[in-house]
Amino acid sequence: MDLTHDMLTRLEKLEEKYNALGQDMQSYLDGLLYADYLKYWDYVHLDTLLSLQTPRTPMPDEEIFIIYHQITELYFKLSLSAIRQINHADLLTLDLFKRQIGRVNRYFDNLIRSFDIMIQGMDKEEFLKFRMSLLPASGFQSAQYRMIEIVSTDLSNLVHHKKRADIGEKGSIKDKYDNLYWRFGATELATGKKTLTLRQFEEKYSKRLLELAQESKNRNLYQAYKNLPKSEQQDEELLNLLREHDFNANIRWPLAHYRSAVRHLNREPEEIAATGGTNWQQYLPPKNQRIVFYPEIWTDEHLENWGKAVEW
Repeated sequence: MDLTHDMLTRLEKLEEKYNALGQDMQSYLDGLLYADYLKYWDYVHLDTLLSLQTPRTPMPDEEIFIIYHQITELYFKLSLSAIRQINHADLLTLDLFKRQIGRVNRYFDNLIRSFDIMIQGMDKEEFLKFRMSLLPASGFQSAQYRMIEIVSTDLSNLVHHKKRADIGEKGSIKDKYDNLYWRFGATELATGKKTLTLRQFEEKYSKRLLELAQESKNRNLYQAYKNLPKSEQQDEELLNLLREHDFNANIRWPLAHYRSAVRHLNREPEEIAATGGTNWQQYLPPKNQRIVFYPEIWTDEHLENWGKAVEW
């Protein structure tokens, strides 16, 4: 086969690339010659992936529970990657902002729509049996979701609404972190003390989350939006994308969890505690938390009725 001009040009560029690294291009070409063909199952580590489900009981529906949570964490990872490209862009353009926040919204849309896998797709009686083998593990312990919150908005917007007036925007990162809304959701129903679920979570992740909070003080989606030129801040498409992200993360997603908890944990004559011992009846309804990532882009009426409707 004759080498075309385009092929020779590419070879020259490859040679320049490897010369700059002090490497011999011919050695790399030999590597390509002897390398085996890439296979789908190797590329996505399929065998490993399918081996990561290790139920603790023989009940079939426990595998549904595990796989759904693993899928959720992968979507969270995708969301964090998309947000990071906004917050750490060397030059943030309006198009880049809209493209990446649109990706986050699609990930959350898929998660919210798929929650019926948990609500309708598991047998209630099986769940109530196998859940007892999971104590004190809880979806509350998803660090990636806490990271999404931290990189989406100012930490003061995540402080429990009853503590915001005391701490204010000028409070230290540590003060704000100690009063984040979700820390009040993992308290024992009887005593009000921290649950083991929360104590385990803090031991593993608090240092990392505090570091991320410090790093994100001036590098989060809310700050990225406020640093746009005034004309771009009024872009209606961007505003709608940000509203959708706010609504997905702080209303639709918690409500999906709440509906699942009601279905599986609501039993007469009294409700059943969550696996982490959390007061889910008060913690999960978004109207009780009033967490808003981008307060400036909502009307007073929206803020007043936050969490009371599923559409905006």
